[in-house]
Amino acid sequence: MPDNAPNPVQVLGRAVAILNHLAQSDSGLSLTEVAKAVGLAGSTAHRLLTSLEAERYVRFDAETRLWSIGVQAFVAGAGFLKTRNVVQMARPHMRTLMERSGETVNLAIEEAGAAVYLGQVECREMMRSFARLGARVPLHSSGVGKALLSGLADADRDRLLARTGLPGATPRTITDLAALRADLEAARARGYAVDDEEHAVGLRCVAAPVFNEHGDPACAVSLSGPKARITDERMAVLGGMVAETAARIMAEIGGRGP
Repeated sequence: MPDNAPNPVQVLGRAVAILNHLAQSDSGLSLTEVAKAVGLAGSTAHRLLTSLEAERYVRFDAETRLWSIGVQAFVAGAGFLKTRNVVQMARPHMRTLMERSGETVNLAIEEAGAAVYLGQVECREMMRSFARLGARVPLHSSGVGKALLSGLADADRDRLLARTGLPGATPRTITDLAALRADLEAARARGYAVDDEEHAVGLRCVAAPVFNEHGDPACAVSLSGPKARITDERMAVLGGMVAETAARIMAEIGGRGP
């Protein structure tokens, strides 16, 4: 390779930087804006853009003179979505959360009006919570279910709850719709939901939603354990851990917040 030839790795890095900046723009960017965003001369940016355009990763609107993401970028992204295994991708983060918290960690999705457990990393404590994979729990009284509900738009949440109802599981289950709405609003504000013996007496759970690429709740991650260990004093710390873990899983699967 001649001394003055472009470094292929550097060229690739610049092209990826251009794609990343265009992906963040809602209406497209001019050549000058692209060049400034990635720190390149206009001529260099233009060469890269035309090369990407030839492969349909970007497109140019001759009328507005703006560059934007092309259809091939969507095709490549769709390939990721087809092969994405959320449980597999979440498991390393779930294990880290279990090690940090000392409590059992679960992953669940909403299906047909219930939360369904898809993954679990058990803690090492003699006294620990256990959820059978595939088991279904009510949305309104479980930590994972409340996290999923907190991530929904209000209208979608209310339609779902109207269908499932609010049956009581323990004396602490929230069975009043107004009270549940307030509880879910609080969960949104702090970034995690709490099941305070609402599904099972003596058991507490802290959970947070994981959003997909559309900003909808794809799943929820939780940690659960006996009330003797998940005390009022630990709740905020554990909630922060769960919210951080949910954010890491969301980044792993290519999601975004609502």
